[in-house]
Amino acid sequence: MPEKHEILPADIMEMAAYGEIRAARRSEISLQKRIRRLAVGPFATFYFENYDTMWMQIHEMLFVEKGGTEQIAGELEAYNPLIPKGRELIATLMFEIPDAERRARELARLGGIEETICLELDDHAIAAVALQDNVERTTDAGKTSAVHFLRFPFTDGEVAKFRDPSVRALISLNHPNYGHMAVIAEEIRTTLSQDFD
Repeated sequence: MPEKHEILPADIMEMAAYGEIRAARRSEISLQKRIRRLAVGPFATFYFENYDTMWMQIHEMLFVEKGGTEQIAGELEAYNPLIPKGRELIATLMFEIPDAERRARELARLGGIEETICLELDDHAIAAVALQDNVERTTDAGKTSAVHFLRFPFTDGEVAKFRDPSVRALISLNHPNYGHMAVIAEEIRTTLSQDFD
């Protein structure tokens, strides 16, 4: 069954009904997220999003913030762009550093890192494209955000390569202060392959 590319108002549950299935859904999505997660280097983690992860995110926002039907349109507008549209992978990149002082210090050294990220298929690179969410991810002072939203646009040929287990697939960050790469494990790759039409 092809992946869905957009959450519609009709896909949103009543909050009372969602509350009844919330624990089970959270557990289910947590398992799914584990095989959609890739750590690169000491503190960068890519969380690859899809319809299910965004459906859950929207429902959690509505459940916690209790904004009612007036809140739905804003949540759909915020999270629908993070659902792959058939020829792309979309990831939330988080720099996860628990200590606040160290986090501030590291982020201050990583300005422009969003422009140095690639998904590599053997010797072919697909550059990450920052999603335009009207938030500047690197300040004029050179400090980057702890969270970035990225898309990797694919051609048909690149999708075929990604699905071919004989082709090495990895994510690389090529910033002067954060040069790390990680091979995309077979389990993750198989899961992400389902994001393509």
